[in-house]
Formats: sequence, C-alpha cells, structure tokens
Amino acid sequence: METTVALKNLSIGYKDKRTVAKGLTADIKGGELTCLLGENGVGKSTLLRTLAGFQPRLYGSICIEGQALEKFSDKELAKKIGVVLTEKPDVGQMTAEEMVSMGRAPYTGFWGVLDDEDHRIVDEAIRQVGIDALKTRLINTLSDGERQKVMIAKALAQQTPVIYLDEPTAFLDYPSKVEMLLLLKRISRESGKTIFLSTHDVELALQVADTLWLMQRGGNLVIGTPHELAQQGALAQFVERSGDIRFDAENLSIRVVSTQDYLYSS
Repeated sequence: METTVALKNLSIGYKDKRTVAKGLTADIKGGELTCLLGENGVGKSTLLRTLAGFQPRLYGSICIEGQALEKFSDKELAKKIGVVLTEKPDVGQMTAEEMVSMGRAPYTGFWGVLDDEDHRIVDEAIRQVGIDALKTRLINTLSDGERQKVMIAKALAQQTPVIYLDEPTAFLDYPSKVEMLLLLKRISRESGKTIFLSTHDVELALQVADTLWLMQRGGNLVIGTPHELAQQGALAQFVERSGDIRFDAENLSIRVVSTQDYLYSS
C-alpha cells in the first residue's frame, strides 16, 4: 500500500504553546482502515483536527500525497480530505440526498449547481453506503446510525483520497457499530481510500482495523497491526489500566475479572 499521509517530527497542541504530543513520525496508507486509540485527554481529537488542517501544527510537517498540508488552498484541501465529525448537523429541512450532494461543493463553483456528472457521483456514493431508501428522508428524522451513513456518503461524494472520522461509532448500538466499521473497511478496500478514525471501541478495532495507532500519555505513538501491538504488550498496558480488566494477547480479546476469578486466584 502506498503512503497517502506522512507525518514527520510533528508536534501538536495549542497557540499558548501547550504541547499535547511531539515527535510524531508516521505514515497512513491508502486502501487501509487505520484506527486511532487512546485514553481520554491523550490528544486524539487534537491530532485529528491537526491532520485535517482545522488546527495549526506547532512543529514538524504533514504531507498529503507528497505535498505539505499548508501548501494547499482551502478549496484544494477540500478535494484531498473529507472529514466526518461526531456532532449532529443542524440542517433543518434538508433531505439525505441534499446533504450528500453538499459533498460536491468543492467542484460546483459559487452557485453550487450540480451537473449530470455530479448527480452520478452523488448517486454512486449513496449506493456504495447502501442508503438508497433514505434519499428523500429529512436528516432530522434519521437515527444516529443512518445519519452517520449519510455523512460518510457525503465524504465519498467529495471524492477525496483521505477521509478522517472522529468517533464514527459513538452513540450507536453494538450491531450498528460493527456494521459501521465493516462498511468503512469495505470502502477502503474497494476505493483504495485512506480511512483514518478515532474510536473508543477497542475490541471492534482489534478485529477490523488493518493498522492501529495507540496514543499514550506523554505523546508517545505506538503503531502496528493489532497482533503486533498485542505481542509488544502495548495493548495490555492500555487496556489493563484497571485491575478488573484482562487482555488476551493471543485472541485479541478483553474480559472483566469477576468476583469468582478473585476467589479462585486467592
């Protein structure tokens, strides 16, 4: 797989120079699903915002397909990066199809008029995500899972090589979480897109992700396949922060230690 996004000695943080993480050097590859893990407050959202260009880096570089992020104009960047956030869009009476059509904004000019090719791309994005039945539904009538699919279809209609997602499985029930991550993996495979997402659904990420990025306290970043991170002990260190949780590195599974387990071990 070819590298699409390259980080070199990247430091992220805020204008007051409070550094969240530094020295981040890593590649994100096309055709793969990469999941970003880490405990709350470690800097996952800050990293995503910085990668998307929503927040300036403090030091180092981010390159998209070999070009520095800051060299792109806003319009050019909108043709390189699609972003799906957790927040629910406040769009009033907009239909699902109209929302997906907004993904064509970087290509349609000032008036935003879609031509036949734009409509074809929108229809293909809707088909790829499997939401044909939702086209005429108002966004505010959709379930959380349906709305997330619409936003993913919008990102696909944007035709960017890179899609970032912030907690796309938040607020979904378990079957919907599984469906969402499998959908994203299928899209990465079929389209060759670089799909990078943050998630707290560790067990699902272990089963579905091609590559894991594990952010640790102090800004350290550990990268590898789920099995590689398991064998290194990084996942056990992350998961077993509570004495009530055990991580099985062989089976990539997590279990809660029951009262009975304590009795047998005493």
